[in-house]
Amino acid sequence: MKNFNKETHLQKSTNKPAETRFEVKEETELLLFLLKSINKSRNDVKALLRDRHIIVEGKAVTQFNHILKPGQVVEVHWKKSPEEQKQKGLTIVFKDQYLLVIEKQEGVLSIATEKQKDNNAYSTLSAYVKKQNPANRIFVVHRLDRETSGLMIFARSEKVQKLLQESWNDTIEQRIYLAITEGSVEKDKGTIVSYLVENKALIVYSSQNPAIGQKAVTHFEVLRRSNRYSLVKFNLETGRKNQIRVHAKDMKHPIVGDAKYGATGNPINRLGLHAWVLSFKHPVTKEDLFFETEVPAKFMKLFD
Repeated sequence: MKNFNKETHLQKSTNKPAETRFEVKEETELLLFLLKSINKSRNDVKALLRDRHIIVEGKAVTQFNHILKPGQVVEVHWKKSPEEQKQKGLTIVFKDQYLLVIEKQEGVLSIATEKQKDNNAYSTLSAYVKKQNPANRIFVVHRLDRETSGLMIFARSEKVQKLLQESWNDTIEQRIYLAITEGSVEKDKGTIVSYLVENKALIVYSSQNPAIGQKAVTHFEVLRRSNRYSLVKFNLETGRKNQIRVHAKDMKHPIVGDAKYGATGNPINRLGLHAWVLSFKHPVTKEDLFFETEVPAKFMKLFD
């Protein structure tokens, strides 16, 4: 049984619709509804959700398991907004008066360092918000390593920054990374627990002594294998510095391109680590937010 029976095309100057509207006839999840309603693949539909092209009752929805109710109207906006959210080295995937969520490219610093003050995610976003109002500011919530790509959150006030950082473990529902590791990982899935310590050379290593390190818990699942590489999903229960990179080394399958933690090769000319999925409860509105990025094409080419 179909979930809709009404479709309206709003035309512009060409025959291609600018948007398509559907009326919901029975309760269902948004992703299932869209897969039945439009002739697109699951990946294409997820991209529409991610890029905020799906509007439910006048509000952009990114969460694939959002529950639809009978009588609601779902709009698919096919054309990109005139305000394209691409900035140098990053793409803005969500913004409101409290938060910015971005997808950072590999090779881009999260914040400035002593050696590099400009061309980092923080400075780029700061310039972006100050164009709208010179008094606007942004605040760092967490960081990604320079060579790691993927999803990051920035706050638009110190109050929201503090709310997120102080309730991080309760607020963050999922932080899922994809990694390409060297070799074929033997176990299909598992959990790594250790206590991470940073030495004077700024190398993080695992210890089993809780007195000297911070507890780190990483869940992993192998998604693809070849004789030389594995595509591994890492789900963080804690968020320590270099946690996935250290735990991959502990598995004796370091992340490709990560010479710092034991990798011997770099087949994709970058660190094989990507912050893939991020879901959390909005610290102010309490809305459940879900973001999923595309898998980097370089990752999948190793398994073609």
